[in-house]
This record gives sequence, structure tokens and C-alpha cells, in this order.
Amino acid sequence: MSDGAVLHIRGRVLVGPEDVRDELWVVDGRITFDRPAHAADVRSVTGWALPGLVDAHCHVGLDAHGAVDAETSEKQALTDRDAGTLLIRDAGSAADTRWIDDRDDLPRIIRAGRHIARTRRYIRNYAHEIEPGDLAAFVRHEARRGDGWVKLVGDWIDRGTGDLAACWPGDALREAIAAAHEEGARVTAHCFAAESLPDLLAAGIDCIEHGTGLTEELIPLFAERGVAVVPTLVNIATFPRLAAGGEQKFPAWSAHMRRLHERRYATVGAAHDAGVPLYVGTDAGGSLAHGLVAEEAAELVKAGLTATEALSAASWGARAWLGRDGLTEGASADLVVYAEDPRADVRVLADPRAVVLRGRVVV
Repeated sequence: MSDGAVLHIRGRVLVGPEDVRDELWVVDGRITFDRPAHAADVRSVTGWALPGLVDAHCHVGLDAHGAVDAETSEKQALTDRDAGTLLIRDAGSAADTRWIDDRDDLPRIIRAGRHIARTRRYIRNYAHEIEPGDLAAFVRHEARRGDGWVKLVGDWIDRGTGDLAACWPGDALREAIAAAHEEGARVTAHCFAAESLPDLLAAGIDCIEHGTGLTEELIPLFAERGVAVVPTLVNIATFPRLAAGGEQKFPAWSAHMRRLHERRYATVGAAHDAGVPLYVGTDAGGSLAHGLVAEEAAELVKAGLTATEALSAASWGARAWLGRDGLTEGASADLVVYAEDPRADVRVLADPRAVVLRGRVVV
């Protein structure tokens, strides 16, 4: 709030899972825990305050057919904002959404550039479709265009075998991920199957999206190396429908997708128990609607996380992982207020009482 007004958040302020304050103030769009000396115009919001939620796998500027126009991108971003998502890691988009950075009423976005996929091995109009010899060059290019992340398509259906298969040889992955790291970027990869994971791990991957192919043998390696997973369980819920659609043409793939779906909660639960870092991501913007962050947090609870752990995966922990501030002195006032304690029931996230972005109450 930069018009001289002061915002007073009172009740319970969840600075961290166990760090609970009674109030905070917003002055000139920034958080302070010290009561302002002169505050003639004060607006109060009462409830349980959390840092603005994080959707760590979201696609603003994209729909099922490819890039969308600015008006559609705006609607997507507003839908996420109104659900309490104030920080998005955009895990690949064919659209240029840099203009969103100039809008103080839209969520902050950390971009991974455009997807990089193997030729004819991904959704049409989404990705740079290339061959392994060009992978490092394209990764370096997207690292320079993005905001510290690059997105690979690690596996996809191979029409020759009729099932999921890894897209890249190990030597190409090692060269490409090293190039990204030289540029100061982290690399994440779309992966459904187990077969794509060993080479990605060996190459130094930083994160895996979906991770439905995680196995008992691989999970300890993920934990040991601190490789994060964004499970996107609301997306994995669509696997039976996808499998039904491909049954006639690709029966092996359909059966594989059903198996991955059936064990989804056990897979995520085993990763969690082993200490693999998990974060909330919805995969919104392809075939899924935006604004599903609360639903994804609830899915993680079904998989075995406590409500507080799921909250961290969508707020404190996710912000720290992405290098963004939470509710700290001097930070931008990006926060969400609820009527009840979300640590008691994560479903509370579905009903924000107020959304504050850059110090302004926007919802």
C-alpha cells in the first residue's frame, strides 16, 4: 500500500510452521512487525495469515493447443491469484509473458522458458523439438531467457514401441545440464516413467516433475542428492482418462499409465518418508484449469504428508526453495489470510478471506 494507508494483519501470522506472531503491518507495500509511529489511515484484516502460496508447476500463457493471447494469460494469472497463488514457477510456456512483470495486480512468475523436447515426442506447439546434438545449445539459450530454470521433456510415448521411453541419451543430458548450471540455471524435467530417471540423476538434474516412475531403488538417490519432486497429483488423476483414449492404438502405454496412477499415493508417500523434497504444483494451463493449488495440497495430505508439511510445500518451504521471501521484515507484503488455521485442516486453503499482493488487498 503506497498511498499512505497502512494495513494491519492481526490474529495469527504464520511466519513459519512454528513461528506464529499476533500481527504484522504493511507500510508502503512492505512488511514490518513494528507498529508504525504515525498511521492515520489503517485498514485491518483479521485471521490466519500465510505467505502467498506457490504453484511450482504452472503454465501461464499456455492451453491444450499451445500459446494463448495476452487476454487469456491474464485470466489464467488472475484465477491463480484469487486462489491465493502469488508466486508461480512457470514450468514451460510457448508464450512471452514478460509483460506480466509490469502488472502489480498479477502474481510473480519465475519462468523456465519454453519446453525442450525430442522431435515429435511431445504435445504439438508446446516445445522446441530438437535432436540430442542440439540439446546443450537450446538449454543454454533457454537458461538465458528464463528466470533461473530450464524445462526438459525427459520421457514421452515412443510410437515405435508403443510405450513411454526416455527422450535423451546420457551424454547429451550431462552436457546440457552442465551448460545450464554454467548459466546459473537449474534444470527440471517432465518424467512419467522410471526409465528416464537414472540418466537424469547421473547428469545432475535439480528437479523432476510428476515423478510417477520413482522406484524403491531410485528414491534413496533422490533423497541423498536433494533432487526435488513436484508430483502434480491433480494432473496424475487424469491418467485413467488418457489411458482410455489411447487404449486401441497404444495398449502397452495405456496399461503403463494405469499402473502409474494406481500407485501414485504410495509413490509420493515413499518419497516423502525418504526425505525427498516435495513441492505443490498443479500443472495448470495445459488441459487443467488454473486455481487448483488448494486441491493439490490436499492431494499431498492423501499421500501421507501432514497438513503442516503440505502447507510448507505450498508456502514457506517452496518459497525458500525458489529463493523468494516469506513473511519477513522488509519483504514485499504478499500473503493470504484465512478464517481458520490451515495447519489443522489443509482444505482451509480453498477459501481465502483476503489476498494481499504487493501490499494491496486484491481479493
